[in-house]
Amino acid sequence: MTYPSSITWVHIGDLHMDEANDWQSRDRLAAIVAEINAHIGDAADFVYLPGDNANHATAEQYRVITDTLAPLRLPYRVIPGDHDFELGDLAHYDAAFAEANRPEVEVIAGHRCIFLDIISAGAGGPDFRLTMHHRNRLLEELARAEAERQTPLVFMHAYPGDLAADGEDIARIFADARVAFVDTGHTHYNELLNDGRVVYGATRSTGEIEEDGGKPGFSIITVHGRVPSWRFKETSSNWPFVQIVAPADIRLVTRPAHATQVPRPGDVEIVAKLFGGTTQPVMLSVNDGIAQPMLAVSGTALWSLRITLDAGLHRVAASVGTDRDTVDILVRGEADIPRRGMPIAPGRDLHSVGAWPEHGIAGTQLGPNKNGKHW
Repeated sequence: MTYPSSITWVHIGDLHMDEANDWQSRDRLAAIVAEINAHIGDAADFVYLPGDNANHATAEQYRVITDTLAPLRLPYRVIPGDHDFELGDLAHYDAAFAEANRPEVEVIAGHRCIFLDIISAGAGGPDFRLTMHHRNRLLEELARAEAERQTPLVFMHAYPGDLAADGEDIARIFADARVAFVDTGHTHYNELLNDGRVVYGATRSTGEIEEDGGKPGFSIITVHGRVPSWRFKETSSNWPFVQIVAPADIRLVTRPAHATQVPRPGDVEIVAKLFGGTTQPVMLSVNDGIAQPMLAVSGTALWSLRITLDAGLHRVAASVGTDRDTVDILVRGEADIPRRGMPIAPGRDLHSVGAWPEHGIAGTQLGPNKNGKHW
């Protein structure tokens, strides 16, 4: 069977690397790197650092970051945040990271990954703006994605709603281009937004964590046939780790007319991705029924199973070892496909999907961007 193209990356949240706390983020980053090397391997395509890497943009802080990343076996990609611009430029950031680690665009497995700088055009601090270069490049790369039938993905430090200028315009550009996922940092807390057209994700920081008792970790994001999935994993929690990657959870539906997001009644293929070695099969259950073994897809980390689903909302769970992932899948006939209204305030966090504990989202927005401390 031929499967749609998919891409997976590991998001390590804002490091805020700083000697003032005895290099706390260095130790957390080292532990995450060790877990990725030991358990994820080539099941992911790259590791992503979403900005606010060095807390005060010093050369020494960047040296510690790059030294700690050196053992990482996966390639990593990095963008700047406002803390990386604390000295009024990105000179130390640019010197620390090789150009290969900070591309503006990269095509991976049929996905056009666009990495944006929303920092350099601002006046420092959270004055987020797109440079004219990056705005023009964004439009150019989105057009190329359409022409070459690629799925566009965007990586930026903050939501469009946090931009000081043109935020709604940028969000509408994303929507018109059918961007499948926009991955961000900045918030310090785990969050997913769905403005009806585009799904946005933010992963809790690695330093300066306020939510969930300050536990560090990382998120794993997969886009499988334009269906996004997102799940957070605490550092040092048990492996293996499983992620249902298709069909879409109802919270993340942006294209209800597409059967990959809202399946039709009848045979529905459930696809999961497994991270971490095990001899056990991935087990699938529907609406808390009897679990059935899924089938491994040769040469991949994917597992699949076709099941019969009637119209309605179904709770689907994939489990292996002590780990369990759950999604809620909406099934509708063609005559009952949900309608979409006009988008309102796209790219803003009023579209948060709210708490989703099974995926690591507390829904408290507990961080300096909203309800937390002023770091």
